[in-house]
Amino acid sequence: MKTQPLGIILITLGIIMMIYTGFNYITTKKVVDIGSVQIDKKENHPVEWSPYVGVVLLIGGVVIVLSGKKTN
Repeated sequence: MKTQPLGIILITLGIIMMIYTGFNYITTKKVVDIGSVQIDKKENHPVEWSPYVGVVLLIGGVVIVLSGKKTN
């Protein structure tokens, strides 16, 4: 079984997760809706992770790529 594509994907994800440690998304809720008057509330939802997760993925990807080369 070819594991090299999986290792490359893990390396790429690890690098991205070390550079970008999170993102935000915004949801909108209707607070008041009376005829032509409408009041909305925007809520910010941060999603964050530790850069160590990216390091673990990067190391795991390198190990997979290197172990795949040894078996071929």
